This record gives sequence, structure tokens and C-alpha cells, in this order.
Amino acid sequence: MGDFRDYLKSSAAVLSEMERGADVAHVEKAADVIFEALAADKPLLICGNGGSASDAMHIAGELVGRFLKDRRALKAIALTADSAILTAWGNDFGYEDVFARQVHAYGEKGGVLLAISTSGRSKNVIAAVEVAKSKGMATIAMTGKGGGHLAAMVDVLLAAPSSETPLIQQAHVCIYHYLCAEVEARIAQR
Repeated sequence: MGDFRDYLKSSAAVLSEMERGADVAHVEKAADVIFEALAADKPLLICGNGGSASDAMHIAGELVGRFLKDRRALKAIALTADSAILTAWGNDFGYEDVFARQVHAYGEKGGVLLAISTSGRSKNVIAAVEVAKSKGMATIAMTGKGGGHLAAMVDVLLAAPSSETPLIQQAHVCIYHYLCAEVEARIAQR
């Protein structure tokens, strides 16, 4: 990997490529979709595995609480946060539809599912997208380069231009911090 400067250069290169790429318009579209749902008091459901599970909780925390501005709480739910649901459903029925089950419970027409998978191939995330679409929800995926299976399934694809999980996750933080700031600013103006 080299020294820390080399790592920072690799990280900066991914962000620079993202800044030059077409995903800028996709990020703006994602902000529009999320804002419209939250402004109408519809849910934003967020799911992912491992580090992406933590990102889901981070996003929900910023939107339910506050990011940069004081404003009303927003209906954001991390499907990764309830260990009782995750472990009971996973143990009794299987982990592949643990997020889909929660989308059945909390999803609403006009809401949004934000699906996070660095590979774009996580089976439980794909199953959640399928249920969200059947419920009339908008779907957004944050993935790595190419988007995997999720690319063809979602309404908005936010694919970080890397195949290395840590670099993808760093790009995802930039994307979702921007989304939180943009959505919050629009909500605060209402």
C-alpha cells in the first residue's frame, strides 16, 4: 500500500474522479428524491452490511437528529439498527431477507430506500430493493464501480469509481454527508 501519503493520494484520486464524472447529476437527483419524500413525511429507509450498516445508522442519526441546522426531525430509519429484529429474523428465517422484512413493515408508497452495498451484489440488500419497488418506493443505491446487480434495479445509482472497499466507503461518506446537508437545508427553508 505504501505510506500514508500514498493512501491519501489514492483516496483523493477517487474523489477527484467522482467530481469529474456523471455521478454528480445522480447525487443531485438523489437529493431531490430524498427531500421530496421527507418533506411529505414519508420514510427514508437505509440498509447495508458491515461498514455500510454503520453508514446506514450514521445517515439516520444525522437526519433524525441534526446535521448542521436546527430543524424538525426527519423520518429516517436504519434497517441495521435493531439487533432484536436482525437476529430473530436472521436466526428463524434467514439473513437474506432481513431488510426486506423491515421494508414490508416500514415502507410506504412515496418513501425511499437507500441501499448501500460496495459490491452491489449483497443478496439481502437486493431483496430489500425488490420489496421497496413493489411498494411504490423510490430506490437509490450507493455502490462501488459499476454498481453490480443493483445498477439495473434502482432509480438512482451512486457508484463510487473504485473497486477497493475502503476507498468506496470513503466516497460514500462524502456522498451522504452532502445529501444530509442538502436535504436539511431545503427542509429548513420550508
